[in-house]
Amino acid sequence: MVMTLDDAVAEVTTHGYTVLEGVLDPGLVDALAADLGRLEEKLGIVPADNLFEGLRTTRIYNLLAHGALYEQVPVYPGVLEVVERVLDPGLLVSSLSSIAIGPGERAQPLHSDDQMIPLPRPHPQIICNTMWALTDFTEENGATRVVPGSHLFDRPPDPGQPVETVAAEMPKGSVLVFVGSLWHGGGANRTGERRVGIAMNYCAGFLRQQENQQLGLPRELVARFPRRLQELVGYSVYNGLIGHIEKNHPASVVLDSGDRADMIWDHIRATD
Repeated sequence: MVMTLDDAVAEVTTHGYTVLEGVLDPGLVDALAADLGRLEEKLGIVPADNLFEGLRTTRIYNLLAHGALYEQVPVYPGVLEVVERVLDPGLLVSSLSSIAIGPGERAQPLHSDDQMIPLPRPHPQIICNTMWALTDFTEENGATRVVPGSHLFDRPPDPGQPVETVAAEMPKGSVLVFVGSLWHGGGANRTGERRVGIAMNYCAGFLRQQENQQLGLPRELVARFPRRLQELVGYSVYNGLIGHIEKNHPASVVLDSGDRADMIWDHIRATD
């Protein structure tokens, strides 16, 4: 049975996450996995030297700068619609990266993706992230571990405090959608194979993005993006106010797109 949009949003609202099984095109999944392998070799990617990123985990950041293949990810049908409902259509791409958990990796410390933002908890959702499964995600190979309902807690997790978690297992081609307040972390990989995923993360349109999309992506690259992707990386005006350039649309000023900024002030007229 295919999960409806309403069902997916309801699960995120109640539990803080949902799994969209088999939502991705198998050909795209295989193409992404192959290209990540190419990029790792080309860029000389190696694991980090800290426990959070992982000592046996490889990550490639700013994927939109590394080829047209990745332009499909932020706007993927059946996934973006869920995130837009959790946040709103004015959302932005916060970051786009790969995470490959290697054999022998230990569990990542539990965290919430919004814990660096100084807001009291619980609060309205400002971050909604997705994890694309390019391989099967199992409890044994490091599937993301979550604490259902923790998005409603009044504090972020204490990394030193033991907490019962659930492995968000899902078959290759599925997507985990979860809010930024949810307690979670990558699992330990006790197999001989890598667990490979893409972290496609979004934030509310009024929030600063995790990866600086405007400086991290060349202007000429963004100029050929589809219009919706240009909006998602930040060439947009949120609610008629946030992101304009002297009351002009940023895509018009920077990309010569001809877009007009529909400013909120333009809807306030004098009555006398």
